[in-house]
Amino acid sequence: MCLDAVLSRFVEQSPVTVMTQMLVDRALEPSWVDELFERYRQRQYKRELLFSTTVELMSLVALGLQPSVHAAVQARKGLSVSLAALYDKINRTEPGLARGLVVESARRLEAVAKELRQNQTPLCPGYRVLVLDGSHLPSSEKRLARLRPLQSGPLPGLSLVVYAPDAGIVVDLVPCEDGYSQERALMPHLLQTAKPGDLWLADRNFCTGAIIAGWQRQGASFAVREHTLSPKETPLTALEKVGRVETGWVYEQSVQIAGDGGDSIDLRRIDLRLDQPTEDGETDIYILTNLPRSWDARQVAMLYRKRWSIERMFQWLESVLQSEVRTLGYPRAALFAFSVAVLAFNVLSTIQSAIELQQASALRRKGFHLSLYYVAGEIRASYAGMMIAVPGEAWGCYQALSAEALTTALLQIAAHVELSKFRSHPRGPKKVPHKSGPSGVERPHVSTARILTGKPQGRRS
Repeated sequence: MCLDAVLSRFVEQSPVTVMTQMLVDRALEPSWVDELFERYRQRQYKRELLFSTTVELMSLVALGLQPSVHAAVQARKGLSVSLAALYDKINRTEPGLARGLVVESARRLEAVAKELRQNQTPLCPGYRVLVLDGSHLPSSEKRLARLRPLQSGPLPGLSLVVYAPDAGIVVDLVPCEDGYSQERALMPHLLQTAKPGDLWLADRNFCTGAIIAGWQRQGASFAVREHTLSPKETPLTALEKVGRVETGWVYEQSVQIAGDGGDSIDLRRIDLRLDQPTEDGETDIYILTNLPRSWDARQVAMLYRKRWSIERMFQWLESVLQSEVRTLGYPRAALFAFSVAVLAFNVLSTIQSAIELQQASALRRKGFHLSLYYVAGEIRASYAGMMIAVPGEAWGCYQALSAEALTTALLQIAAHVELSKFRSHPRGPKKVPHKSGPSGVERPHVSTARILTGKPQGRRS
C-alpha cells in the first residue's frame, strides 16, 4: 500500500473511515459520474454545476456527515452556483438518471463485494439470486406551497429495489414519482434486464401471469409467493408430501398457468404448512417456481425465506442512513436522495464484508456480529477530520487499482479494525404490539406528484 504519514495514522486509528473514502472513490469517481450524466440525462443539462458535485453533496447527507443539503453547501468551499440553483438541479434530477447512478455504481463495486464474500456459500449455486421488493417513501414535510393546505401526508414516490444477497449490495432500482403507482406497474423496466442464470425472489405483489411470463421469456428463474387472486393455476398432479423443514411441512404439485399471451406455463407449486401462523394469521405459504426438480421443494421453501434479507437492508437504510430526507418535497429530489442513500449502503455493506473476511476467525472466537450502525457512527466522527488532514494526492494511488488489488488493500486495512467498537447488540424477541382504536383506520395520504400536476388522487394501491 502507498500511504503517507497522516493517512497511515488514520488507517491505525479509524480504518473504516479510510475504507469508506476508497470505496466512495471507486463507486462515485467524479469524472465517471459526469460521463454517466451525459449518457442517462434526457432534458437536463449542465452549466456551471457538475452532476458529480450534486452527488457528492447528497452523499454527505445520506452518510449523516451533514444534516441537510444546505449544511453540506455551507461546509463546502468553492461552489460555483447559488443555493437556489443547486436545489433546482436536485429537484429536476430525472428518475432514469437516479436509476443509472445506482446500476452503474453497483457494477463498479460488485466485483469487489463478491470477492470479499468468497468464503460464503452462495444461496443457490449456479444462479445469481436477486431479491425484489418495493419501497414507498414516507410523507415529506409540507414545504411546497401546493402542499401546505393539505391535511393528508404528501407521498413523494416509491421505488422497486433489487438486492443481490450474495454480494450484499443493491444492484438495481426503479424510481417512480407517483406515490400511488402500483409496484407491479413498474416491472416492465426490470423484466428487460432479466436473463438466464438469474433467480428472482419476490413476494405476492409480483405474482401475476404477465410478470411470470416475462421472466419465462427472458430465460430467468424465479420463486414468487402466490397471490390469492392471480394467476389462476390448473393442477396437473396431486399434492404430494415432500418432507419437513425448520418451520413446517412441505408439499408440492405441478400446476399450469396462462401467460399474458395466452400460452400455458408449467410450474411447480410448493406449499409450506407452518407450525406457527404468521403475524397476519396465515398458516400456509404457497410458492410458484420454475426451478428444475434437481432443486428439492424443501430447498426452494428455505431459499424463499432469504427474501427477508431485503427487509433487513431496508431497515439499515432507515436506521443507519438518511434514506428519507423529509425536507425534500419534490418527488424527484426525494427519489434522488433515496438512490444516493442506496449507494451509501452499498459502500457500508462492502466495508462490513471486508472486515468479516479479514477477521473471520476472531469473530467466530468472540461469537458476535458487526453492526453497520456503529460503523456509520465511526465514519461520522472521523470523516471530516480525515479529509482535512489527508492531502488529496494521497488517495491517487487507490483510484486506478483493479478490483483484485482494491480488495487486497481493503483487507490489509480491515486488519486494523478493533472489533469490540462495532459489536452488534441484537434486541430480544419482538413483541406483538397491542392495537388500540378502531381497526381499518389509516392515516390518509396523497401523491405529491399528482398534486403538482393536477391529476386526481384515486386510491393508493
